[in-house]
Amino acid sequence: MSDVNKSRQGVMLALAAYTIWGVAPIYFKILDYVPAQEVLVHRIIWSFVLLAALLFVGNNLSQVRKLFKQPKSLVYLLITSVLISVNWLLFTWSAMNGHLLDASLGYYINPLFNVILGMVFLGERFRRLQWFAVALATIGVLVQIVAFGSLPWIALALASSFGCYGLLRKKINLDAITGLFVETLFMLPVALIYLFIFADSATSDMTENPMSLNLLLLSAGWITTVPLLCFTSAATKIRLSTLGFFQYIGPSIMFFMAVTFFGEAFSLDKATTFGFIWCALALFIYDAIRQSQKNKSAHPKPTEDPV
Repeated sequence: MSDVNKSRQGVMLALAAYTIWGVAPIYFKILDYVPAQEVLVHRIIWSFVLLAALLFVGNNLSQVRKLFKQPKSLVYLLITSVLISVNWLLFTWSAMNGHLLDASLGYYINPLFNVILGMVFLGERFRRLQWFAVALATIGVLVQIVAFGSLPWIALALASSFGCYGLLRKKINLDAITGLFVETLFMLPVALIYLFIFADSATSDMTENPMSLNLLLLSAGWITTVPLLCFTSAATKIRLSTLGFFQYIGPSIMFFMAVTFFGEAFSLDKATTFGFIWCALALFIYDAIRQSQKNKSAHPKPTEDPV
């Protein structure tokens, strides 16, 4: 495959990943009569089944066996399994209970939160505009707390849980399918115990559910894993800096749907915080583009010999 076709395929996969993540709240909104924790359980169970099938078909179960000989990596994955389950539960609950704007804000904040994590834990240095961008985002959150007396806890919890998840997964340096399979494996016993012992809602017994509902619940595995697989495949085909710009598609779609279709109020406190975050992101993107251009100037590609 030529570099042009490879890049084009990477762009399409990135668009698919972030678009699916952006429209996923529609799926959870359809299931708003099912308890959020029950939907989380189905996300875990059917993601595990789907990932196990993919590993088996791809003859990659040996990677899992190797991983179980690395205790340190398993400890990291145990922690990340807790972080991603918290993130999934919060996002599911937000989409089902009229807090999609908060979820959107959380995923807008996430790139800025990642910059802070990189500085604190990976020894990365802030550039001047990055400091300014993070300061603007912080001011936006503080204004909402001080002036309006409300803490955007859903947004902050989503951003921090996903940011810490990404940081720990970066330390493990493991492919997405194997890593997510082991994470769902760790979560699976808890999910099964909850579903078969503690869950007592009208939808918890799948033998009594209509087939349409059971098919929706089974689809939780696809909704969870397909965009992640598209994302990881895209990451191998296009530059990480290019991929980073696609991450704003998801929260932008969520924001549009929350205001336009789901009737969530874009109140003054949210508008103020979003305003600061958007300004911060504009600076963040401008700085990333400028830095990329500097790097290209410092390391120009060698010209080909015409002979």
